[in-house]
Amino acid sequence: MRQQNLYGWYYLENSMIKTRFAPSPTGYLHVGGLRTALYSYLFAKKNKGKFLLRIEDTDRERYVADGVANILKTLYWAGIAPDEGVVMGENGEVDENGENGPYTQSERLPIYREHVQKLLEAGHAYYCFCTTERLTQLREEQTAKKLPTGYDGHCLSENSVEAKKRADGGEKCVVRLKMPKSGETVFTDMIRGEVRFKNGLVDDQVLIKSDGYPTYHFAVVVDDHLMGITHIIRGDEWISSVPKHLQMYKYFDWQAPQMAHLPLLLNPDKSKLSKRQGDVAVEDYIQKGYLPEALVNFVAFLGWNPGTEQEMYSLKELIKDFDLSKVGKAGAVFNIDKLNWFNKQYIKKLSNKELVEVSRPWFDKTGLLKGKDSVDLLEKAVELERERITVLAELPEAIKFIFELPNYTADLLVWKKSTKEEVKNILPELVEFFVKLKSGDWKKEKLATKIGEWITKKGFAVGSVLWPMRAAISGQENSPGPFEIAEVLGKEETCLRLQLAIKKLSN
Repeated sequence: MRQQNLYGWYYLENSMIKTRFAPSPTGYLHVGGLRTALYSYLFAKKNKGKFLLRIEDTDRERYVADGVANILKTLYWAGIAPDEGVVMGENGEVDENGENGPYTQSERLPIYREHVQKLLEAGHAYYCFCTTERLTQLREEQTAKKLPTGYDGHCLSENSVEAKKRADGGEKCVVRLKMPKSGETVFTDMIRGEVRFKNGLVDDQVLIKSDGYPTYHFAVVVDDHLMGITHIIRGDEWISSVPKHLQMYKYFDWQAPQMAHLPLLLNPDKSKLSKRQGDVAVEDYIQKGYLPEALVNFVAFLGWNPGTEQEMYSLKELIKDFDLSKVGKAGAVFNIDKLNWFNKQYIKKLSNKELVEVSRPWFDKTGLLKGKDSVDLLEKAVELERERITVLAELPEAIKFIFELPNYTADLLVWKKSTKEEVKNILPELVEFFVKLKSGDWKKEKLATKIGEWITKKGFAVGSVLWPMRAAISGQENSPGPFEIAEVLGKEETCLRLQLAIKKLSN
């Protein structure tokens, strides 16, 4: 059944929903881009639709060679795999999947030439031969007079036949959209409601640049239509471009997708999120050891509020509960403390074995993984620090003392209420006590009980025993408890480290 929408065109009711994410390969994926991709993915999946990835690489000056691979790697890391478009092949290389390709804009130039020709022939677009110098002077004059900056339509009156001859003859030019200069463009945004723009304030947008590449504004309309996109979810910065896009849909007599413009991401001081105040690339968070589940959960809440007390959401749960009507209009603050909280919660949910596995890239760098024995020891060691770390990158350094005793001074062994002489007397007795202790008692709970009884029997102060014991076996001022460390190290290594401490006290 056909229904008329606010734009005056028609759309097919009950058609399959298809969203897209269309980044530019200019470097690593921004967290704002991840949010756009995530919301587009969630909306499509909730509505039994498809999520498409298109690469918009027409800005050749900012193009980065491995930008596409970086984007794909990040999306797959986050669990946001596209159903159509640019995908990661079985061998991990960039590939394409779907019947509407190519899905990389630089490979679609003939398609754009064909469609801009239709606009030119219909009188909806025109050639512009203005030089960069003229446009710069025009902008400076408009700024000086405090007028809105934009193209003044200088080439609009050019005879279309003569203009085509000049263009075909190789004269440098661009193609511009002929925008109406009266009336309003009105549309309903899925987040912001009714939005109005005065057409007289909208520039005659360049559609094809002098290098033959399309601008974003032209390519996005052509591609979204030909690829069957029904819903566009993107950042708030694009909302001012909607009148140009809708005018092109009208000129082509195409159905315009529904649109949702997401709120800005803000720094804690409410300024626009920028690298000056912290990391903005998803890759930065990957390298630091944030879990994908944590970052996705955190990013989902940057604008969306489920209206419940639930904070921990799996991707499956997000798909079930996500609703664009619950995305706010106000800017969303990127609170790193909240992200850290999420990451700690997800780390806690991992078993020791899983924690070692996801931390493997960081362990590999330190050389702590040297064989099965080290893996077994690692699984015991991570138990000591799993509650204390915030990101995976902290884990190798946090447990390194288990594998390599730090070089410390004898002063570290002396408790604040004790003396060096007292510690020199206590540690040999403690070693002797450990030597006689049965192997079956070498568990943190039993060690705590046995040593507690021994301390009472000897009449020692608790701190005079446990402080030097912990310092001796960890080599650190701050560390997990002595019984937890001793259990991981084992009886033999614990005694060796205590004997080393005795030597330090004797020097």
